[in-house]
Amino acid sequence: MENSVKPSQRVVLITGAAGGIGRATVSHFARMGWKVIGVDRAAFGEDFPAEGAFIQADISLSENLEAIFEATHKITSQLHALVNNAAVQVAKPMLETTIDEWNTVLASNLTSVFLGVKLAYPLLKAAGGGAIVNVSSVHAIATSANIAAYAASKGGLLALTRAMAIEFAKDNIRANAILPGAVDTPMLRAGLGRGHVSGSDILERLDNLARKTVNGRIGKPEEIAHAIYFLADETQSSFMTGQALIVDGGATARLSTE
Repeated sequence: MENSVKPSQRVVLITGAAGGIGRATVSHFARMGWKVIGVDRAAFGEDFPAEGAFIQADISLSENLEAIFEATHKITSQLHALVNNAAVQVAKPMLETTIDEWNTVLASNLTSVFLGVKLAYPLLKAAGGGAIVNVSSVHAIATSANIAAYAASKGGLLALTRAMAIEFAKDNIRANAILPGAVDTPMLRAGLGRGHVSGSDILERLDNLARKTVNGRIGKPEEIAHAIYFLADETQSSFMTGQALIVDGGATARLSTE
């Protein structure tokens, strides 16, 4: 797989590639002609893009990140985009959240981005510039009960994005964050039992959650993938950096008191 990139082909590395949003993002970039390098602690399966490369590893461990980028250097000498999408969620009251759970969430959702960007930087610079897209969450700006560690990690990621944008601008590297709202993914479904939405079963809870958005529905992973692509593609978002793009069906537009 070494030096397997065509001269004119753009290359993207996507973490959390085996999840709901990750799979949709992998598919969309591949469909648009990019070479995709996917990373996830879970197996992806046999349908990863044939021209791409999948690396199975847990990015919450710093030594794994170093190994991931050693492997990436063997595949390509440059990156045009880095999508930091991997995340874990602990849905429980703050007072019941252990320090180990807190550290796991921060390591997976925030520290991994800090370390990964440092390792990706030479590859982005070698491409003459590129884009970093950090997948944050609406929980970075408006949150609810029993999800404190996740909200803190996503808020920190938003601040880190701004810092990246400022420090990397000289190298023509843009950094933006996308803040998805309720999107139908395994993570969303797993967290529906934390008490923020009523319903006797998962389908009823999904319906009740959908009613809380202005659009009246849950988002699709493909819709987030398209927004991620917009931020990664130089021809579409070249004058955007340090920004937070909210994609939530209008949920944060409505006052909670009305």
